[in-house]
Amino acid sequence: MKVRIGVGLMGWPFPRREAAPLWEWVDFCEGSAVDSIWLADRVVAPTISLESMTFMGALAARTRRMKFGNSVLALPLRNPVVLAKEIATVDFISGGRMLPAVGIGTDNAAEFEATGTDIKERAGRTDEAMALMRRLWTENEVTFQGKYYKTTKVTVEPKPVQKPAPPIWIGGRTEAAFRRAGRLGDGWMASLVTPEEAGRGIEAIRRHAREAGRTVPEDHYGAIVSYLFAKSREEAERTAAQYGIGARSRPEVPIGKLNALGTAEDIAALIGEYVKRGVTKFVMRAACPPEQTMEQTRRLAEEVVPGWHKG
Repeated sequence: MKVRIGVGLMGWPFPRREAAPLWEWVDFCEGSAVDSIWLADRVVAPTISLESMTFMGALAARTRRMKFGNSVLALPLRNPVVLAKEIATVDFISGGRMLPAVGIGTDNAAEFEATGTDIKERAGRTDEAMALMRRLWTENEVTFQGKYYKTTKVTVEPKPVQKPAPPIWIGGRTEAAFRRAGRLGDGWMASLVTPEEAGRGIEAIRRHAREAGRTVPEDHYGAIVSYLFAKSREEAERTAAQYGIGARSRPEVPIGKLNALGTAEDIAALIGEYVKRGVTKFVMRAACPPEQTMEQTRRLAEEVVPGWHKG
């Protein structure tokens, strides 16, 4: 099974609030061994955060070989017909390099209110939107009658390059997310899970897929992992703790269980723990001060990625 390592952005990890350092980072990734670029999705946020679909279009124009995706896109905040059109357009102009990953969104009620969506409807809207988007990518004159969405003889063109449609990866680490990935998804992209939890999630998704009479490809299980290079694991843990890495969302889990910290060997070792349990796709996010983002990415691309991209 091939292991592929991409890099992701959360918020704005650069020292200047201008586009130049972002494109410097993208250009470096395009010329490196990094497999893909992923962007977290926040519609409203108190700090700078790029709109993910707009950024996907920019990446399609800026790069030639790099794949890219959302990690993960808050699907119920968006109209699925408009989103299906956007994803199809980006996939078309990029030659089939778009990798949408979706979820039900965060627990931030203000974000749902701001976009005119009831947070209590997010799960149902997500399921309906996925079904509708797949039909729009593969059929003409789609008539759809759901609880939340309705279309009458609607056609989206151009169709995506990827056939029959771009694979939709599902985010989340709850039993409901596992069930959704097994019943409806083409892959799973988890964040803030330990290797052991990832393994249990994969088994749950396989079970739900079997019950639904379908399968999820074995190489479509991924994890979003923060990393930090340092002279030792202990030094990296101190730095990560200083910046609150690993403590904000799951303070009950040891910081080294959720984050790849230390030397290149330490980081590769944690990746290996995930691989043993079935994870083969990685989105690595640099957990460092903004002025170190480029150097951390360079070290990942040169010291860790080649060892896993041999297959």
